[in-house]
Amino acid sequence: MTFLQNTPAQEEPIMSDPLMLQEAREFPRLALMQAAHNRDLLRELARRIQRFKPRFVATVARGSSDHAAQFVKYAFETQLGWPVVSVAPSVVSAYHQQLQWEGALVIAISQSGASPDVVEPVEQARKAGALTVAMVNSEDSPLAQAAEFVVPLRAGEEKAVAATKSFLASLTGALQLLQELALDATLNKAMGWLPEALQSTLELESLTKARAERFRFVEHLVVLGRGMHLAVAHETALKLKETSGIFAQAYSAAEFAHGPMRVIREGFPVLCFQGMDETRMLTSAACLALKERGADLSGFGCGLNGESLHDLRTMPTGHRLTDPLPAMVAAYFFAGHLALHRGLNPDAPPSLQKVTLTR
Repeated sequence: MTFLQNTPAQEEPIMSDPLMLQEAREFPRLALMQAAHNRDLLRELARRIQRFKPRFVATVARGSSDHAAQFVKYAFETQLGWPVVSVAPSVVSAYHQQLQWEGALVIAISQSGASPDVVEPVEQARKAGALTVAMVNSEDSPLAQAAEFVVPLRAGEEKAVAATKSFLASLTGALQLLQELALDATLNKAMGWLPEALQSTLELESLTKARAERFRFVEHLVVLGRGMHLAVAHETALKLKETSGIFAQAYSAAEFAHGPMRVIREGFPVLCFQGMDETRMLTSAACLALKERGADLSGFGCGLNGESLHDLRTMPTGHRLTDPLPAMVAAYFFAGHLALHRGLNPDAPPSLQKVTLTR
């Protein structure tokens, strides 16, 4: 059975250099600027958090920002030992339930800061005594006004419908706050090295474009990651849906073996993210099991063990928390160029708009 059968319908004119790709290329420079401009603010916020002594952390987000929140969960739990939960926005905005926010550090993440179902939980939490933080690209947004503290993402204007640099800025913003809270010398060194590692990923764009070409007729695809790379797996699957109309589904490499493995047949396409951390060998074993079942496997990341000839290896950064970012930049290039290979415009996905307002 082949999974490269049908040619997708033309939707929007092909662009020679989509905004999505241009904006992804901006991020190494933006990461430096973000760190410089937010340093004093984050030190003040870290002191406030330490005085507050949160019992737990709660994240509030939708879409790509919720994937960033998933990254925050792994980062805070592994570095600080603070449990992190994801709040379902509809519990507040649709079901109108009053939650027990006492002792919570609430981190809301959004590019626009405009969606009511992200704003309302933050308003409720602040009134109930929680410490509320908005990580947002629009500093005059309703979300920024609702929270006690605002951490500007400083990604600049993002015109493409598919978010790239704002998602990455959410990750680096969270890591910059974590630097102030964890006081980890290894993380500090990795954060200093990160812009160079990101810049090196830009040099992989032509190779990524070539890797994407063989997926031009794919209709279904699985994206795997684990631990620190689970969030980028989910974000990649979303971008493939948005820009190419591929039914891409993300799973934890561990959870995939608990049932979803059943869908794998000869030639089924799988993307797998793999870092250098404690999950490396576990993910590698999962990839080998997929190959044995006939999966068409391609890997992204710095911890690849050569399971596939189609792997795209990114530069290691020196820390498990920073390694996923170069892999995500490569994945954005993959998604953008794949859309072009399919004759689609990744900047103008049908039925989608830049800001989605939900309740």
